[in-house]
Amino acid sequence: MSDEKQGGGAPAAQPPAGPAGEAPQSLPPGPQAPEAPALPTFEPSEKVCGNCKLWRAHSVEVQRGWVGTCRVQANRGLFPPSAPWCDAFAPRGEAAAVKDSTPTVRARALKPIGPTVRSSGGASRQVSGPSLFPAVDPNTEIDLEGATMTRAELMELFLEASGLAEVSLAPKWEGGTVKLIPGNAALQARDIPIDGLFHKVVMIRNNLRTLEQKLNAHPKLTDAEKVELQQYITRSYGSLTTFNVLFKDKGDQFIGQKGEE
Repeated sequence: MSDEKQGGGAPAAQPPAGPAGEAPQSLPPGPQAPEAPALPTFEPSEKVCGNCKLWRAHSVEVQRGWVGTCRVQANRGLFPPSAPWCDAFAPRGEAAAVKDSTPTVRARALKPIGPTVRSSGGASRQVSGPSLFPAVDPNTEIDLEGATMTRAELMELFLEASGLAEVSLAPKWEGGTVKLIPGNAALQARDIPIDGLFHKVVMIRNNLRTLEQKLNAHPKLTDAEKVELQQYITRSYGSLTTFNVLFKDKGDQFIGQKGEE
């Protein structure tokens, strides 16, 4: 009876045969994967990232051992738990307060200007705006290439051109509306908020005042030409005196030719 029949099973695997005349060689044992070392532990008093719940184990490196990442400072990449902690440290077992990285935009507070600005009508008021210069005499005259004006007049010109000057609507018109009713009753009427209308009137006034100042300071115009052009601006003021009822301060109103106010 053959060996297969005597053993009742498949024949045992034989090692591969070597070169002619040599005995068969046995296979060397295969390499075994090394076991991962245990995570290092630290005393609670140690100021290391391993005691922070934001540190999370990632993998094992040959030289540094266990390395991980931070849930808050992801830009640090992989680093060992023995690294010193940062301001975002959160002890294990406590709720982590993750800081918001969005920058907070704070509105810049405006400080009132020192000198008092006097308008063309003679009324004086304190104009709110950024504090750009120390307090000086507002009546100091400034030479602008042949044209002279006081510092207060120049400051008022700047404020009006930039829209920083405060022009108040009369209290009785606040929240009111202007109703435009067409002659044809079949057409729909239109309501315009007085606040919006007043804003447009103030913009027209500011542009006219800026034009007037530039005209008076123009170096190439003769006095006769300035007087002639000034009359058109004065007439424009006179055409807008109807809106003077909207202004709270009389010094902010339009001033046309005498008899047109």
